[in-house]
Amino acid sequence: MTTTRIRWHVRASRATVYRLLLDADAVRRWMVPTGMTSEVHEFDVREGGAFRISLTYDEPTETGKTTARTDTFHGHFARLVPDEQVVQIVEFETDDPTIRGEQTITYTLTDADGGTDIDAVHDNLPAGVPPEDNDLGWRMSLAKLAALAEAGVIP
Repeated sequence: MTTTRIRWHVRASRATVYRLLLDADAVRRWMVPTGMTSEVHEFDVREGGAFRISLTYDEPTETGKTTARTDTFHGHFARLVPDEQVVQIVEFETDDPTIRGEQTITYTLTDADGGTDIDAVHDNLPAGVPPEDNDLGWRMSLAKLAALAEAGVIP
């Protein structure tokens, strides 16, 4: 198990970033690497509330974690501190034992340079997920989150 840590600056308030982390439509738009589409099946925003999301590759592939083209994961919100922190417990839906297991994703928001710094930590990344692929996917996603926030797209 490994950890991915990314710090990302967004030129928007913590309140805006926090709302984008917890809005199902916004999550569908930003929490998806380039070359994939997202479907939010369930999204119950409260501590203990469940979510389920599928990411599907736009082009045919055999690299999906759940099916040949799709990564589906489910989880719950473990901690929600308004405008400060979101902690999620997630798990891929897969038959591959190298990709199974609970992971923790923590977003911590702090004021910085007229905007917000996001400290994104992905703990317990399964052995079957290359850390460099996870890092790249998260960077793509956080760039989309920043673009939404900086464009004033507020749910």
